[in-house]
Amino acid sequence: MAARPSMKQIAREAGVSTQTVSRVLNKRPDVAPETRQRIQDIIDRLEYQPNALARSLIHQRSLTIGVIIANLGYHGPSQILSGIARQAEHAGYTIILKELLDPHTDDFDPALRSLLARRVDGIIWAMPGIGGRRNWAASRVKHRSTPLLSLTEADHPGLTVVAIDNYRGGYLATQHLLARGCRHIGHITGPLDWLEADMRRRGWAEALAEAGLPPAAGQCVIGDWTSKSGMLAFRRLLEQYPEMDAVFVANDQMAFGALNVAWQSGRRVPDQLAVIGFDDLPESAYMCPPLTTIHQDPFQLGCAAVEEIVQMIDAAERGQAPEEAKLVLVSPELVVRQS
Repeated sequence: MAARPSMKQIAREAGVSTQTVSRVLNKRPDVAPETRQRIQDIIDRLEYQPNALARSLIHQRSLTIGVIIANLGYHGPSQILSGIARQAEHAGYTIILKELLDPHTDDFDPALRSLLARRVDGIIWAMPGIGGRRNWAASRVKHRSTPLLSLTEADHPGLTVVAIDNYRGGYLATQHLLARGCRHIGHITGPLDWLEADMRRRGWAEALAEAGLPPAAGQCVIGDWTSKSGMLAFRRLLEQYPEMDAVFVANDQMAFGALNVAWQSGRRVPDQLAVIGFDDLPESAYMCPPLTTIHQDPFQLGCAAVEEIVQMIDAAERGQAPEEAKLVLVSPELVVRQS
């Protein structure tokens, strides 16, 4: 087999130092454009690949980020992971994944121990905030030298959080319905032991209260994120809140079920009933009518999480005291369609 090309070989052919080659490989800005291009042409021609093991020894890092995440069969988690993977690669890191199929599991410690045993440089906790499990990550970060970041919105003392602003999403959705003249706005929540569902419900309730329309108990029914639960919850809402002229549904999947029942019951959307979802799933634009929804970007959330954890890793490598924990909220956006 032919010997693998080395940085010294590239430097020799380009007539530069190995430090200059390293700066090009690390995308540093302090290299003249013509020199950068000459070096890159040689790298491409020789099909040079940096030695990851050598890099990790030089930097005294594993150059890996651990990710503990819920069921990847769902759109949100899969897009979060895609963003994490893309941004990690851009930053020169590899990810080590621990997928937990059951989001309700209490058995997190084996996944954490496995990642720590592999000497990951940082950990992204991407599990949903469910019940008492919301504080699990915070309880594990206190005495760990490995930086840990959470994608769950709960207020964790000592833990940096990057999350979608679910409260603002619920508030935006309800404000939009109010602006359209709706005054009897029902709500189908997700499971309220999920922090995400509870925050969306709070946004809905706050917007109504500010408009002088504080919600009554009969205006809200709990679903479980599935289309079937959306159908059942919407039927119940029609029975107990017949004056309803609009409904905010806590995710698009349940909103699909609500649209189905509205069609079956002869309620014209949006003429007799306005419907708005949350997520902006790809299918939402192709419903009948196309679903107005709150767009959240889980891919961007994953990217933002890596940017934050890399900053934390760099600070730890420099021996700096950890920054104070912060909350980074990624703002959702209203997508107006025809429902």
